[in-house]
Amino acid sequence: MAHPLEKIIGYTFKDPGLLLTALTHTSYANESRTPVAHNERLEFLGDSVLQIVSADYLFHAYADRPEGDLTRIRSSLVSEGALFQFAQEIHLGDYLRLGKGEERCGGRERPSVVSDAFEALIAALYLDGGMETARRFILPFITEGKHAEADYKTRLQEIVQQNPEERLSYVVEKETGPDHDKHFVVAVRFNSDCVARGEGKSKKAAEQHAAREALKLLGVLQEK
Repeated sequence: MAHPLEKIIGYTFKDPGLLLTALTHTSYANESRTPVAHNERLEFLGDSVLQIVSADYLFHAYADRPEGDLTRIRSSLVSEGALFQFAQEIHLGDYLRLGKGEERCGGRERPSVVSDAFEALIAALYLDGGMETARRFILPFITEGKHAEADYKTRLQEIVQQNPEERLSYVVEKETGPDHDKHFVVAVRFNSDCVARGEGKSKKAAEQHAAREALKLLGVLQEK
């Protein structure tokens, strides 16, 4: 039987064990009575795959940018906060195998745990289907709305990361219209506080709009 996550990501593993390992946290393996592989080694490999895919994309997409700019943008794309957001889009936390203690401590919502599992998933895709499979999975996350300085989500993420106590999230408050003409209203929150709202014909567009409004309120962007 196919794993429900396979349907979400649009890929069926030839070796289902790779997916299971990617979803297995060390706490689960430590509490298991029988030897169970966990995802730390996959996380290591996935980080490298993510770095090269991101660097290759940025090198070609921003041909006029100096090395410093490319490094800064890549850092924001592969940061824990960004990976946690990517993972939330596929509900990755719901499918993790956690030990009882980690489960009680909210591991499914812990950015470090979920972002590490996202990297492990990248490695599992790479090992099962090759670099192109991993690339096809990664690119939609890092290219949506990534248009130089117009990428308001990345800019907001960079600001929020300066305060470790702040947690940035985007919540769809309203979704209307038929499939061919959707309209979304998204709120951007710092911890549990709604900072701004945005609207758009896609969830990504609404998130960008919400991030832009938040940047205005923070005084980063000047109203034109």
